[in-house]
Amino acid sequence: MNWKQTIAGLVLGMGMALPGVASGQTLTVLRTVDSFSYDPQRATAAAASEIAFLLGDTLVALDFDMKTIKPLLAKSWTVSPDGKTYTFELRDDVSFCSGKKMTSEDVVYTFNRMLDTENKKPSAQKMGKVKSITAAGPTRIVYELNEPYNELLYTLTLMHGTILNKENVDALGKDFGIKGVDGTGPFCWESWTPRTEMTLKRHAAYKWGPPIYANKGPAKVEKIVWKMVPEDASRMAAVMSGQGDLTYAVPLWSVAELKKAPNVAITAPANYFRTCFIGNKITRDLMKDIEVRKAMNLAVNREDIAKQIFFGNAIPAPAYLHPGTPDFAASTQNTPLGKYNPAEAKKLLDAAGWKAGSDGMREKNGVRLSPVLFILNSGSNPQMATAVQGYMRQVGIDLKIEAFDATAYFTKIATQEFDMFLLCNPYASAGDVLNVYWRSQNRPIPNRMNWIDAETDGWLDAGLQASDPKVRAENYAKVQEKIVANALWVPLVHDMVFVAASKKVKNVKPHATFTSLLYKGLDVSF
Repeated sequence: MNWKQTIAGLVLGMGMALPGVASGQTLTVLRTVDSFSYDPQRATAAAASEIAFLLGDTLVALDFDMKTIKPLLAKSWTVSPDGKTYTFELRDDVSFCSGKKMTSEDVVYTFNRMLDTENKKPSAQKMGKVKSITAAGPTRIVYELNEPYNELLYTLTLMHGTILNKENVDALGKDFGIKGVDGTGPFCWESWTPRTEMTLKRHAAYKWGPPIYANKGPAKVEKIVWKMVPEDASRMAAVMSGQGDLTYAVPLWSVAELKKAPNVAITAPANYFRTCFIGNKITRDLMKDIEVRKAMNLAVNREDIAKQIFFGNAIPAPAYLHPGTPDFAASTQNTPLGKYNPAEAKKLLDAAGWKAGSDGMREKNGVRLSPVLFILNSGSNPQMATAVQGYMRQVGIDLKIEAFDATAYFTKIATQEFDMFLLCNPYASAGDVLNVYWRSQNRPIPNRMNWIDAETDGWLDAGLQASDPKVRAENYAKVQEKIVANALWVPLVHDMVFVAASKKVKNVKPHATFTSLLYKGLDVSF
């Protein structure tokens, strides 16, 4: 039985396969993974941002073009001539779901909590080199930096910039983000059963939505229920049969068929940049050898992965960034390491002393070339990992795979020993991704490669501080060229995402920020 027959059978037999699904003004969203927490400063997974942008707001918002900054909680802002001081004027009509009025003190608290080194927030480095953040009255924030940071406004649109209620954080303590979040967003926390279901209810007082929406609030739907449906065929059958209203988790094998379905609409965000890659932890014994890392890059057939696993809904990734990314270095697009060349991979391994044994797998000084790859056990990750494993074995690398669900995976790649890890990382600019992954100070996360390089750090600093876009691009190009030359990743594909929704759901316009395609969901209606 093929997948079309499987879906047909599931649709016919669906019945009440998703108990509790409401109709009318409840939007049911089907998902495959959950987050370990919904604290926007601690969580890093896309599954967390899907909820965080609905529960809370940031000072500024990113338009659908993924380039233009728009007002949100801050109605306006100014930047000093030296680029070191940002002054934000806040709205005075914003309240949390609890009814507490939001003021500048909440913003100061939120950002200081992010910067608190004892809490080790994974996105603290995105805040720039802060001198001070102060409240100059109930609706004014003065954000002072020790040096210019031209990524600040963009990074403040991201999940970690969600403004928090100190009273709520203090009251819940370690359970903040697990038992509740009191946010200023268009929806409020109602309940969460981990790995099963989350329910959000409309924030009736909400009226401060960003200008990218026709509706500034309240939201048009009363509730959003997020349900876990890990199986691809079951999830697609649920959408096609009306048992689910919408899903971001559209298996790419189903896209062509879903486009033909009379009761389903398929949409995709514009300007979507997300790269699937394997990161090499170069402090591990097997990964210290640059010839091994180069051979791994040459062993992988990216074109085949894009065609066979992504059904053509992906672009092969010879470089680390999508070629449409602002400040992408074109010089990294056609390097030898980005080409499929298993014969050359074997030569490199031979020359480096990794000799093939009777089973074809390589050893050196009695050590088997058998690195361990950690993966997230959802979406296309298992298929990509299995394909890479096959390519590696063809050149004598005995790659081992260990798979985890989302609630465990991000903890594992932060705390456990591994040689390689697989991620699909969304971003909007070169500066965004380079400054996160490649700074020496960002070890062990998100610089999971453990790359330590003063020259890279210097170029990143120069790029961030540049007032001239040309200077910024030149410095970011140097970073891209160096990390590619050192084979620190095995880039796989630049993938695509889709939203599948019942046609009874109106005004679904996907947003691309960190794959949070619903974003505020203010215009969505039935």
